This record gives sequence, C-alpha cells and structure tokens, in this order.
Amino acid sequence: MFAALAILALALGIGVNSAIFSVVNAVVLQPLPFSQPERLCVIYASRPGGLARYDFIPDPYFLQIQKQNTAFEHVAAFSGGLTSLTGIAEPIPITGQMVTDDFFSVLGVKASLGRTFIPEDLKENAKVVVLSDGLWRAHFASDRGVVGRSVRVDGTPHTIIGVAPPGFAFPAKADLWARLDLTPKTGNVWQRRIIGRLKSGAPITQARAETAALMERLNSQSERPVRSLTGGVVLLQELLVWKVRPSLWILLGAVSFILLIACANVANLMLARGAARRQEVAVRASLGASRMRLIRQLLTESALLALLGGTLGLLVASWTLPALVALVPEGMIPRLDEVTINGQVLAFTLILSLATSLLFGLAPAIQMSNSRLMEFLKLGDGRSSSGQGLRSLLVISEIALSLVLLIGAGLMIKSFVRLRSVNPGFNPESVLVMTADLPMTTQQTSQQLHEYHREILAKMAALPGVIAAGAINWLPFDMPLITGDYYAEGNRAHFNVTKSGVTTDYFRAMSIPLLRGRTFEPRDTEGSTPVAVIGKSVAKNSWGDEDPIGKRITLEDHPKPNDWLTVVGVVDDVKQRELAEKSPLPVVYQPLSQVTRPFFLFHVAYVVRATGNPTLLAGMMKTRFREVNHEQPIQLIAPLEDLISATTAQPRFYSRMLGSFSALALLLASLGIYGVIAYSVVQRTREIGIRVALGAQPADVFRSVMSRSAVLVSIGVAIGLAGAFAVTRVLKTLLFEVKPTDPATYVSVSAIMFLIALLASYIPARRATTVDPMVALRYE
Repeated sequence: MFAALAILALALGIGVNSAIFSVVNAVVLQPLPFSQPERLCVIYASRPGGLARYDFIPDPYFLQIQKQNTAFEHVAAFSGGLTSLTGIAEPIPITGQMVTDDFFSVLGVKASLGRTFIPEDLKENAKVVVLSDGLWRAHFASDRGVVGRSVRVDGTPHTIIGVAPPGFAFPAKADLWARLDLTPKTGNVWQRRIIGRLKSGAPITQARAETAALMERLNSQSERPVRSLTGGVVLLQELLVWKVRPSLWILLGAVSFILLIACANVANLMLARGAARRQEVAVRASLGASRMRLIRQLLTESALLALLGGTLGLLVASWTLPALVALVPEGMIPRLDEVTINGQVLAFTLILSLATSLLFGLAPAIQMSNSRLMEFLKLGDGRSSSGQGLRSLLVISEIALSLVLLIGAGLMIKSFVRLRSVNPGFNPESVLVMTADLPMTTQQTSQQLHEYHREILAKMAALPGVIAAGAINWLPFDMPLITGDYYAEGNRAHFNVTKSGVTTDYFRAMSIPLLRGRTFEPRDTEGSTPVAVIGKSVAKNSWGDEDPIGKRITLEDHPKPNDWLTVVGVVDDVKQRELAEKSPLPVVYQPLSQVTRPFFLFHVAYVVRATGNPTLLAGMMKTRFREVNHEQPIQLIAPLEDLISATTAQPRFYSRMLGSFSALALLLASLGIYGVIAYSVVQRTREIGIRVALGAQPADVFRSVMSRSAVLVSIGVAIGLAGAFAVTRVLKTLLFEVKPTDPATYVSVSAIMFLIALLASYIPARRATTVDPMVALRYE
C-alpha cells in the first residue's frame, strides 16, 4: 500500500510536468522545422500607439525593402485568410495564402510533388498554386497526377504546380499558396507580413540597422500624411512565441508546485513508514552498517519508487497530452502539431524522476539513519515522537504551495468572469451570423453587388422567427477589419477608424443603441446625399462636446465634393477585436447602398436576430442562400456569441489549467494533512489513553487534535499568502481589470483553504475521541 500510494502521487506530479514540458519543448525550445531556422527573420513596422507589437508593412515599402536591402538573401511577403476552392467535386472554404515568388526559397522548403514558384512564373504572370499535403490528400485523393490540373481559387482559374511536404502549413495552417504579384500603387494599399532569410554570416543587428534607416527614408518620401513607421527585424521563432512563451513558463511553474507537493506527501509517507522500520535500521547499524551505507540503501529505495513513478507518469502524460492539446484554442499556441512525447521529454522525465527521489528521499533517509540505537532496540512497537517536526514542516509547505496555486487560479477566474461581463456595445443573444465571400475577381458593378446582397437579405428577413436581418462588410470580432484615416471638416488632424458599410436594419439586428439623431433609412441610396453614422468616440475626438449632427467627415485623403459624409446619427461604441480592448476602435458607418467600390462589397456578413434559438435558422439560411448562389461555399455560419467567446478562449484556457492544477494540489495537500494528523493520533495513543483515564472528555481530545491541525494550517496559510503576493505578479499580463494583489481573492481563497484543511483533520480528530484507555495502556 505504501509503494502504491507513493508511486501514484509521484506519477501524478511527474505526469503533468512531462505533459506541460512536452508543449514547452515543441513550441519554445525546439528550432523551427526549416533549413537553418536561425537565419529566418520577420521584418515589421511599428506605429506610435500601435495595437500590436509587430505590425504589417505596406506594399510600397516592401517593394523598396526587396530592392535595397543588403542583409537578406531572400525576402518575401505573404497575406491571406479564408477563401474558396472550386473546380472540384464540391466548392469548399479553405485558408489560402497569397505569397510572393521567393516565399518557399526563404523558408528553404521544396515540394514533395511537382515544384514551387520560380522566376519564370513572375515573368509570365502565371496563375499557379501549391497545395498543402492535407488538402491534396483530403480533396484530391492523393492523386499524383494532380500537377497541371486547373482549379478556381476565389473564382480565378489557377494551375496546380506542386504539393507541399507533409506537415508544412506555414503560416497558420494554410491549405494552399497562390502567387502574389505586387506592383506599386497609390491610394489604399494592402499591408502584409514580410519574411526574410539572412545572408550567411550577416548578423541580425545589421539587418535591424539597415531596415530602420530604410524605413525612415521611406517615411520622408511618402506623400500620404500617415503616422511614421519604425522598421525592425525579429527572428521568426521569436515572433511566433513571444505572446505565449511567458504563459507556458507560468504553466510549467504551476505544475512544478504540484510535483513539490507530491514529493512532500511521499516524504511524509516515508517518514511514517520509517517509524516502523527504525528498529530494523537500528539493528543494521548495531551489526556494523555505517550511516552512509544506510543512507545509500534508503536513497536506492527512493530512486526505485521515483523511477516507477516516472514510468507511470509517462503513461499519465501520454493520456493527458491529447486532452491538453484539444483544450488549446485554435491559433493560440503555434506548432501544436509538433507536440509529442519524444526523446527530450523522456530525458526530462528521467532527470525529473531522479531529482524527485532526492527531494523526497534525502530528508527521511537522514532522519532514519540518525536513529538512537538503544531507544529503538528497546521499543518493540516502533512508536516515537521523532520526526514529528519534519512531518509538520512538510505539511506546512504543502499548504503554502497549494495556496499560491489556488490564489493564482482565483485571480484568473475572477479576471475571466469580469471579461465575460464586458458590454461589447451590442446584444449578441439570439443573433446568427453568416459569411460567404464573393470572389474579388467577379466582374460585377457595385449596382449588381448591391442587388445581390438585397436579394439575400430579403430571403433572410422572410424566414419565420426573424426580427431583423442586416449586413455589414466588416463584422466586429470577425477578422480582418478595414481601418484607415478620416478627417473632420474644419479639423486639420486625422484619426484612425474602422470603416464599415451597413444596411438599414443592421443596427436593429445587432441592438446597437442610438444615442443621437437617426440611423440609416431606405432613402439613403447611392443617388442621395452621402451620410454617415458615427460612434460616440468619433464625435468626441472630432468635435468635443459640440453636437455632431449635420457636421461632415471624409474617409479620403484628397476628398472631392461627393466624398464628404454628413453625420446623421451617433451610436454607442462597439468592441471591434476583443472584449479586452481598453477603448473600442472608433467606427464610421456608411450605408452599404452608398458604398461604390466593389472591393468593399465582396466581403459581407449577414446578421439575423431571431425570437428564439438562432441556430435553428442555420439550415434555412443555407437553403435561401443556395437559391441565390449555389456555387459559392459558405465560410461561416455561427451564433454571434460564439465569435465573441472565441476572443475569450485564451483566458478561459488559462483559468481552466490553473484551476485544474490548483484542485489537484489541494487534493494532495488535503491527503497530506489527513495523513500527518492521523499518524499523530496513532503516535499519541498512549498519551490520549492516559488523558481519558484521568478524566479528559471526548470534546477535550477533539479540541487538542484540531488545535494542532489549526496551528499547522495557520502557519502554512501565512507563508502561502506571502508567497502568493510575490509569485502572482507574473500573472499581471494575463489579468483583466484584476490586480495580482486583489484583497478579496486572497481573503476568500485563504478561508477556503483553511476550511478544507480543517475538514481533512476532522476524521483523525474524531477517531482520537474513541481511544479506549485500557487498550491504549496495555503493554505488549
């Protein structure tokens, strides 16, 4: 029983550590699976007050970097997202990436079938694509004759020239790569990621200095009054992990606490078992065994237990790892498909097991080998108070470590609850969203596109149970968003806003509060006066406390008379990217019917508010859409609440992980408290018998045992509070509107810890009240 309990406790501690380490190893420690990955860099532009640490670079800047840089061997640009693939059995939505010709050369990746892009493709302006291995197997039945076949990507015919090697899906699980031909343009430009391979021997410092100087020069030559871009270079691996690396180390630190608690439990078990073996140890010593010989024997037993626990821990890790990976929100942690129990994890587990044997075995070995020979040779029953102080110290440590984890989990849970209670600026309940992007190559005028969307909306609005049906070209919480500058009449400053075109019923379908003026009406058509509805922060930035109704703004850098929009209404601000936004991005809404550029009409999301469960409308919405367009795949159909929930997936994941780890730690600590108090009662049987024989009441005995437990718990809680105050500061970046030193969390979690620890002492304390003095005093 002793061996089983010890091995089980160690298996839990080592297993969760091995599982988390396998993720850290694959994501943070292992090099990228490319040729010479240490030479792969990302060139980025940072903006004053930018939303991200690494921003994308405009196309004109990329073209100049491509021509003028001297530090990089190859430079490539890429961007992408959801698109459609037709020309096969059934149209399907896919993740497509538009990449320049050097993309595969930068990464050092060669096709497993066919070829990748070559310079001749650029000269011929060829429409060619490379398939991912997954897409090739799933939708082309692994047909090796696929090279040369024609498919339609986003409505445009492309020729398949190759299939990427298995496992390659950079960036972000791409299904397909198409050629991107960039030419200098003025006006609105795309912004993309830029990746480069350093020349052999070229230091990254040279690339950084060169990029910064080039970006500064390009800023001075720019005709657009944009905010200055600061250029930088970062290693590709750094860019992939910089957001998640601190969080993964925090999780690994949390599970190390569990292992320490498991070690303390096993050490307590060994001390308890050692009390019964002290006579054996004393006999060995009296027959000539040296103290070092005894310590070696006891440590050998500890190492055997640890190795058995580590072996079982590997099984625990192999069972828990798939569940752990499945819980990770999509796109949150890169390279998850590379996470596995490999040689590094096996070595980590072996080292951890051996280190663990020293942690829980050394103190009991020293304690037991220090036995006073005559005392233990005389005591046939092996009972002694020796070792009580060490066992108490171990229990205090368990309580303190558990409390640190519990407080960390409490902070994360409180942060998540506050995040979920944030008002996004609209009511997402009972709203269903559907997107089905039209190919941007569709040869349709803006009038034809408007008619297309009106027909679909009319069918959606006619469905039973629909309260309102609207459309928007860039839906909040559904990336990407289109942002840019706007100018208020009479104000020389320019501001960054999200530019959205919406239909008449959009505000009603989303339940966005109208604060002043009116929303759009059927009379706001292409031929009427251009109008706009603005968010309240736009009104505040542009005109302060003045009434904005009737004032004019423009979204153009060089506006013509028809480019000025008259403000007819002000609505509440709406969160655009995530609930955790400290201040929502300002929004300028235009009537979709007054949007004339076809580019802004290809991507449209339809939103439907229903009287009941909106998911019941999904099937009917698909049918009505197919009646209008049976060739276009539907990319998304989901409740709006799911889109919002996806933005809180990361804090939800961390709350679940820390909550699970702290619950396991609390269980182990409770078992440790129970074991120490129960053993203490056994050790004090004679003492308790004497007390009862002299007139002590059961209540007196109960209070005596519980008071000792309360002292241990109080000391453990006090140390745990101090530790939590120091350690939980690492959670600062993960918390939302909660301080790492939140008093309410500290007090409530400490009270729960105190209560559970006392409950663990209750059964031994009750058992102590039933001691029979005649049995307790009987001499063997």
